[in-house]
Amino acid sequence: MSRPTGRVLTLLELLQSGGTRTVAELADRLGVEGRTVRRYVDQLIDLDVPVESVRGRYGGYRLAPGYRLPPLMLSDDEALAVLLGLVAGRRAGLTTTQQTAGETAAAKIRRVLPKHTARRLDTLLEALAVTDRPGEFEAPDADVLLTLADAVRHRRPVCLHYTDRDARRSERTLHPYGIVAHGGRWYVTGKDARIGEDRTFRLDRIADARTLPGSFEPPVGPPPAQRVLSGFATAEYRHAVTLRIHGTAEQIRARLPAGVAILEEHEPAAAQDRAAERWLRVELRAERLDWLPPVLAALDRPFVIERSDELRDLVIAHADRLAANARRTRQPGAGG
Repeated sequence: MSRPTGRVLTLLELLQSGGTRTVAELADRLGVEGRTVRRYVDQLIDLDVPVESVRGRYGGYRLAPGYRLPPLMLSDDEALAVLLGLVAGRRAGLTTTQQTAGETAAAKIRRVLPKHTARRLDTLLEALAVTDRPGEFEAPDADVLLTLADAVRHRRPVCLHYTDRDARRSERTLHPYGIVAHGGRWYVTGKDARIGEDRTFRLDRIADARTLPGSFEPPVGPPPAQRVLSGFATAEYRHAVTLRIHGTAEQIRARLPAGVAILEEHEPAAAQDRAAERWLRVELRAERLDWLPPVLAALDRPFVIERSDELRDLVIAHADRLAANARRTRQPGAGG
């Protein structure tokens, strides 16, 4: 698609969003001069798109009321974003009444993608693992995402420009094992060639990814998703906590998922009794502990704090607040 034609279509998209758009606003959005905007409007009118000119101080252009919009048009990046959302939701186990509609929508978009974009999408889907329900976090840069997916598939090292949580910037050479979507964020896991150890990087902190010459052999061991979740649970944080909780693994995981805590048997159970309630040891690490007492209260299972004293104090304080609130809500003279 030529650049002028693309801008004409962008103009149509802007007008389709509703309202009156000034010439200055349209010129700024399109990166052209006002007279060029007027020329693009004339082209739309030549295509029988009813663009109206609105006079006055706040005048500009708008689409005629009641105009029926043409079929949806998406750029490659927009189509890729929609497809990733649909696929991630399906892989995360979202089962709704609209599941069939989602599958047919994905198939329709997939059919009209250019061949090179479709191939890159297929490569990404091969490299992608989804661990849970997608969150509401900003999607990573499409070029970074597709470059990493291609490197995973062809076992090629990549150079990353990365900014860590302390705002420190660095250049890393990574041997990527896979891409993981977890908790609404995107991650790439692999071997950091400089230190010779496995690391996980957030994609939204990667400013640039560039494929390097050479190849590598991925190690035998856990799949990428399991590596990411294990890394979260064992990462170095300010607080280390050990609990014993009486319940089933399913009950505990509902509040403390694999990306948060490590779950081990404290009381071995017979194979036929795996789903029964029993004491399980839970280990986790965190920067802060104030979120944990409400989680334990919501879990509503007997628990013992083996470590740490700070968590024990926070739980006691939380229980005291709940008890005080309960006493305040009971009116004098109420039956009981």
